[in-house]
Amino acid sequence: MELGKTIDELFIGQKANLEKNFTESDVLTFAQISGDFNPVHIDAMYASQTRFKERIAHGILTAGLISAVIGTQLPGPGNIYISQTLEFKAPVKFGDKIRAEVEVIEILLDRNRARLKTTCINQNNVVVLTGEAVIMPRK
Repeated sequence: MELGKTIDELFIGQKANLEKNFTESDVLTFAQISGDFNPVHIDAMYASQTRFKERIAHGILTAGLISAVIGTQLPGPGNIYISQTLEFKAPVKFGDKIRAEVEVIEILLDRNRARLKTTCINQNNVVVLTGEAVIMPRK
């Protein structure tokens, strides 16, 4: 396995992304793994009575795509994911294609840390999630 980037290989504005279609199976599997059986995610009848009018994916499942980008691309394998803020902007519906984007916005050389802008966008270019992450690249 190829290891990810070191702090010296990162630069402001550097970006990476990953896309995934969210399926009913993804959501039900995540509910099983996490224990989050909120009916807005798993019960179509209940969800039809909510403001969303249909079942939606767990927000934290969507945020998992950010972790995938950080762990596999930028900075990639061997980094340590220190923190993440999240703001859920819009629901992710079954069948939505979500693009998770990560962008280096600050490099803290003396601490071997980088701050990343994190965003998830659906197939209609609607931002569904925003936040920031702090990572420690491999040595």
